[in-house]
Parts: sequence; C-alpha cells; structure tokens
Amino acid sequence: MQNTKIVLARRPVGEPEDACFGIVHEEVPELGEGQILIKVLWLSLDPYMRGRMNDAKSYAKPLEIGDIMPGETAGVVLQSRSSRYAVGDHVTIHKGWRSMIVADDTDPMLMKVDLANGTLSAHLGVVGMPGRTAYFGLLELGRPQPGETLVVAAASGAVGSVVGQIAKLKGLHVVGIAGGEQKCRHVREELGFDDCLDYREPHLAERLAAACPRGIDIYFENVGGEVTRAVAPLLTPGARVPICGYVSSYNDKDISQSVLPADILKALPVVPEHRFFLVSEWFARWPEATRQLGQWVKEGRIQYRETVGEGLEKAPEYFRGLLRGRNLGKQLVKVAD
Repeated sequence: MQNTKIVLARRPVGEPEDACFGIVHEEVPELGEGQILIKVLWLSLDPYMRGRMNDAKSYAKPLEIGDIMPGETAGVVLQSRSSRYAVGDHVTIHKGWRSMIVADDTDPMLMKVDLANGTLSAHLGVVGMPGRTAYFGLLELGRPQPGETLVVAAASGAVGSVVGQIAKLKGLHVVGIAGGEQKCRHVREELGFDDCLDYREPHLAERLAAACPRGIDIYFENVGGEVTRAVAPLLTPGARVPICGYVSSYNDKDISQSVLPADILKALPVVPEHRFFLVSEWFARWPEATRQLGQWVKEGRIQYRETVGEGLEKAPEYFRGLLRGRNLGKQLVKVAD
C-alpha cells in the first residue's frame, strides 16, 4: 500500500510556487502494537501554513527542507492494532499533507470524530480547529457583552464567519470586512452580520466609521495591514483585540520587516488590550467547543460554507488560492472518497 505526501522542497520568496513543494511516494509500514492506519479523506488548508515555510522565528519551529507540509486531516481507520480505535472509526489528526497515516493511539492530536456534531469535513472547519479558534478567541479574549460592536476581518473565511455569528448570538452589533461584493453579500445575507465592508473599495476608514457609530469594542484580527490601520482609530477605551493572524503579510518577501498588528496597536495614544493567541491554549476544552458549535449548526444558528478542491497533488494550487482570498468559507482538499 502506497502513501503520497507533499513536502517542502525549497523556501518560497513571496507566493509559494509549485517548485516549493515536492511529491513523495512511499510504502506504508506495517503497524506496531497500539498503532492505527488512517486513510485520509479530507485535508484542511489554513493560512498559518505559509509562515511555517519561512526560516524565521515564530510561535512554531519552521519547517526544514524535506519536512512534510503541516496540516490537519480527517479520515477513516483502515487497520488497527489498538484497543482505543476500531476499523471504520472516523478521526482527525495533525500529521500533514499525506494520503495515509500510521499513528500511535496515544498521539494527543488524534481525536475520534462523533458525526453527531457534524459531517467529517466540518470537523476540519466549523466544528473543528477554525471553529474552536473563533469560539475561544472571541469568548475568552474578546469577552463580548450585549450591545457592544465587534469588527472581524476575513469575515467570510473559516474563522471570521464563525466569530461574527457567535457575536450575533451574544447580542452584539457585528460588522465584517471581506474582499469583493460576493463575499460581503454572503456575510450580510447568509451569515446575518449587520454589515460587511469590501476592503478593496476606497475610503475603508470612512465607511467603517459610519458602520460603527459607537466605535469598535472588539476587533478580531485575521488580516493586519491596511485593514488594521482603518480599525485602530475607532477602538473604544477598554477595547479588546484577539490576534488570530495577519494574512496580508504572509507572502511578504521578508516578513521580519513587516508591520504587524501589534506594531499598529502599540502606536495608538491609548494602547488597547491585545495579544496573539493559539487555539491549543484551550486544548483540554476542545470537546466542549465542538459540541457547542455542533449544536448551533444543527439548530441553524450558525451557517457555514466549504470551498473544496479535488486531489492531494493539487493542494499547492488550492493553497495559493487560499492566500489570495479565493475561498468562501473553509478551504478543503478532498483527498479520497
């Protein structure tokens, strides 16, 4: 049985070209005691992966040349020598871009999927890592209160779309920022935000001020750059800024020279509460978030979209599309049936 995996072949300068990725085929090893063989059905693509390709200091160790591209997958157990997992179980695991995975049943990132909480693909999106990122980032760091105003960048994406919908459930005035009228219409009409502004149109700062007449109490940061510069002057005393990411800088040729969201916020006369966070900070509470998100989805209180590409070997192409903002909702690769 063969495994296909995609590795870092060379470091990108700017946008990662096809030559930055290598495709490797190898035989799947025999299972040891306590191991399972997972057939990967879905691969999650996420912006953070771009940062791991750089040889630069970050919250996670950079990839070495030849390392498998990082990422979470969802699949089904084909073989088992484990008392914890049976053939046919659905699971998620963070083992990168590959078609087959041999995993130890004690791996902390191996999780059994309860399809009562949503489809298998949704466990890589709305009820999975992006959904949990929205859940904990907003509720724990944003601390939303009814009547406040929240602005979320990348509002049509996998994280931003859930942030805004949870904020609406909590009684906030919610304004999204997205790229293009199609995405903004989706955010307003399907996701139920109070407004959504196209950052590609001129005068974003003025339009944002009009959409947030009482100022901005919570800014959920996904983008950075000019969007953050438009938001910053509107932040109220006591505002909170959870920083999930800053995708506008990820393809910079030298990210060490990039102006980061914290740089912009620290230059304000009154510096708002802000910090970068990782969803792993609440690892022990992931099941709680998945159950609650799944319940909201079943009740129709949270809507979601998926953008699906076919074929593992085309993952680099879909990844570039994600970084260009071509996806609506969660970007996935369908690896197998």
